[in-house]
Amino acid sequence: MAEWHKSTYSDGGANCVEAREFAAGADVRDTQNREAGYLTFDRMEWAALVRSVSR
Repeated sequence: MAEWHKSTYSDGGANCVEAREFAAGADVRDTQNREAGYLTFDRMEWAALVRSVSR
């Protein structure tokens, strides 16, 4: 499984999200609340999210 990394859109402070990408999509979690789990996005959902935030 891929390693977690902070979003490049995070400001470097405590309010960040982390992602781990893999061939089928990505998992996303709250850096401050890791024990709450994560959301999984399939490849198409993840690509749509990345496109929408890079505008």
